[in-house]
Amino acid sequence: MTARATRVLVLTLLAGNFFEILADHKQLKAGFNLFSKEQDVHLGQEAATKAERDLPIVRDRAITDYIQGIGRRLSSQPQAGGFPYTFKVVNESSINAFALPGGPTYVNTGLLRAADNEGQLAGVMAHEIAHVALRHGTNQTSKANLIQLPAMIAGAVLGGNGSMLGQLSQLGIGLGANSVLMKFSRSAESEADLLGTQLMARAGYNPIEMARFFEKLEAQGGRGGPEFFASHPNPGNRRKAIEEEIRTLPQRNYAEGESDGLRRIQAQLASLPPTDRDARAQGIEDTRGGQVPRDGQVPRAREATRPSDRLREFQARDFSISYPDNWEVFGSNDSAMVTIAPREGIVQARNGTSTVGYGAIMSFFYPQYNDGRVDLDRDTRDLIAQLKSSNPTMRADGNSRRIRVERENGLLTTLTSESPFQGESEVDLLVTVTRPQGLFYFVFISPRNEPKQVRGVFRQMVRSVRFPD
Repeated sequence: MTARATRVLVLTLLAGNFFEILADHKQLKAGFNLFSKEQDVHLGQEAATKAERDLPIVRDRAITDYIQGIGRRLSSQPQAGGFPYTFKVVNESSINAFALPGGPTYVNTGLLRAADNEGQLAGVMAHEIAHVALRHGTNQTSKANLIQLPAMIAGAVLGGNGSMLGQLSQLGIGLGANSVLMKFSRSAESEADLLGTQLMARAGYNPIEMARFFEKLEAQGGRGGPEFFASHPNPGNRRKAIEEEIRTLPQRNYAEGESDGLRRIQAQLASLPPTDRDARAQGIEDTRGGQVPRDGQVPRAREATRPSDRLREFQARDFSISYPDNWEVFGSNDSAMVTIAPREGIVQARNGTSTVGYGAIMSFFYPQYNDGRVDLDRDTRDLIAQLKSSNPTMRADGNSRRIRVERENGLLTTLTSESPFQGESEVDLLVTVTRPQGLFYFVFISPRNEPKQVRGVFRQMVRSVRFPD
């Protein structure tokens, strides 16, 4: 081949790759999320460890290798988000599969038996991988506007009973079938269908098999997939949406059916011990309740908890701030929520929940309106109402006043409440600013009787806040 012919061939291949990427034009992205990807992974690993104490995990090597092969084929695609996926089979007769945040994925033997070909099985798995990649579980938790989340992260870092899963459970968010982490909205289901379609196509599976399998479950009604649709509501016009997405993808030759491997595995399932327990949210505990009452106060804040006037910078995902160099950051650079406090300033109750008695919390509040528009006054009022609902002793000390945070308009509201420190009341200085992601808020928390220079540190921190352009 001549040099010119070689160049032409290379350019042709590059052009082909370019147009293939261009054709996948529906680039679905993860939505509003306070958690970092690392925190998704941490939460999923905790949940998987807990779940597998009860789940009848299949140990048969051939069955496990088969599912892991399909899983690797799908999760190696760029749209899967690069999470550390794992794939295991659960000996349950119900037709279902589920994935935990960060990648642990489970497939029931009932699903293996019900699939007509490998493409249908891959379709359900691609759908679950899409939920992980789009971070639907922690997205829904973030939009629940639980203002305790930043303190929860700090409690998880401190250890003890403060695991991330344990802290969430105390806030009423479990990993059961009806929790916000596991029961997805119709819009989330539609997104998972579309991204799952892209994953299947890139992995060489015919994506129409996903639609065919979901149609099969619906047609079977009560005998089919009630467990699946209980946590995966049908977004409506599912097949039409998938077919429309397929038409936008590059033309590919798909392997028809790929049923031989599945048939061997379906025969292998007969050797498993009979297990037909109900799913009980797939063996994962569902928790109830909401705000956990305080169960006692800890000794007074010590002088060591007071903030130094020497500051260092912390760069979070959506903002940066300077903070006292004798305080500690609880949260990651890739997160949109962080607690900055001395370790002694984070109080853990006997039930494992955490609250901040001295320190600062930065996070976002998601507007609960159909237009998604952020309004400084309205959303600040809603945030204060949320704060009061989680702490009945909280009161507003006067009206909010206008301030500037970097180049943005903001509000400063002074709140007071009981302190978790013994014999103390506290002052909570709340700053709110509208941002594209939602209402940014910064709460500086200190016991009321602290020296006036502590307020000076707060003002320095507010002046240091920077938002990306």
